[in-house]
Amino acid sequence: MAIADRAPLLTIDGVSLRARLARAERSRKLKALGLILPLFLFVLITFLIPLGRMGYKSVVNEETFGRLDHTNQALSEWDGQSVPDEAAFAALAADLKAAQEQRQAGEIAKRINYEYAGAISKFKSITRTVSKMETGPYKEVFLEADKVWGDPRLWRTIRNASGHYTSYYWLSSIDLRHGAEGLESVPPDQAVFVDVYGRTFWIAGVVTVLTLILGFPVAYLLATQPAHRANLLMIFVMLPFWTSLLVRTTAWFVLLRSEGPLNDLAEMIVNQRFEMIFTRFGTIVAMTHIQLPFTLLPIYSVMKNIPPSHVRAARSLGAGPFHAFWKVYFPQTVPGIAAGCLLTFILCLGYYITPALVGGPRDQMVSYYVAYYMNNIINFGQAAALGAILLIITMVLYWAYNKLVGIDKMKLG
Repeated sequence: MAIADRAPLLTIDGVSLRARLARAERSRKLKALGLILPLFLFVLITFLIPLGRMGYKSVVNEETFGRLDHTNQALSEWDGQSVPDEAAFAALAADLKAAQEQRQAGEIAKRINYEYAGAISKFKSITRTVSKMETGPYKEVFLEADKVWGDPRLWRTIRNASGHYTSYYWLSSIDLRHGAEGLESVPPDQAVFVDVYGRTFWIAGVVTVLTLILGFPVAYLLATQPAHRANLLMIFVMLPFWTSLLVRTTAWFVLLRSEGPLNDLAEMIVNQRFEMIFTRFGTIVAMTHIQLPFTLLPIYSVMKNIPPSHVRAARSLGAGPFHAFWKVYFPQTVPGIAAGCLLTFILCLGYYITPALVGGPRDQMVSYYVAYYMNNIINFGQAAALGAILLIITMVLYWAYNKLVGIDKMKLG
């Protein structure tokens, strides 16, 4: 008899075995889904939705959308080079009148001022003027009020800000802007963020290297000590986690200041005091101390699982101590080194408190400017764009790490 002609296997109650197994598998998956559903909802509400909101704010003209519709329509056919015609001035006057009645003219001026410095006073003045007018012509009134209204760049800014979505915040985050011929670099005195990102990567890289240099020997010591001694030493490694980040940073502020203990010691030894607070040196030292356990612990967890017999076998085959360590032991620690360095580097990219307290003006990182635009300037779009770019960079680093780890596993396999 052919296999296809055989009767299906049945359970004791007459149900197909395949159907019963499928039902049991479906029930198991539903139970697993029910267990992870609270965590998924928590991540969705507290992480994914805020991320989506952040991305939305970085591309939307929140202050001007729906308030410059007439102006947007009038400028749709404008060449972007010459002074607009009467229709554009009349449309802007109508939009400003309507915004003034709803007390929204200040929001429009604030948004234009992001791209065109000094626009707030110009908009407030012309809004008061056109609100008193019933009919035009408006072009002459605008130009007589201030010659800035004849600047095509201001009108290009108004056109860019009158649509629903904008690329201004993202372009500004990499020191670019819309010009008469398309995208162009901002003036050198306004170029800020490329230097800030470079500074952020440099500080994060230096701190990562220093934590690796300091943490690797300690991890090796912990992994090779007897359990009772290693546990005692591990307490000292974990001790910083029992203290607030703010407290540790404040402690470094006290240590590094001009009248602090470190300068007192330096004066006793070399009869000189050094400027260590509000410097790049102080920022790196404090961050290295705070980040050291995050590099050390992944390395230690990998070293702890490396059998000592591997090195003993290499030694028994004639390899010297250093050769056995470098060729046999060290390659097995690479996954821990990669994980620890990646964790430290990513955490350093988002540092805010430590550079703000012990660093100088030229030691601030991207997170400082995110907080600055959120709390001081109240420019949520710019803050969201800076945060989104930092998030993208972090995700790219994580993707590259996974690729490298995958390649290493294939080689080991």
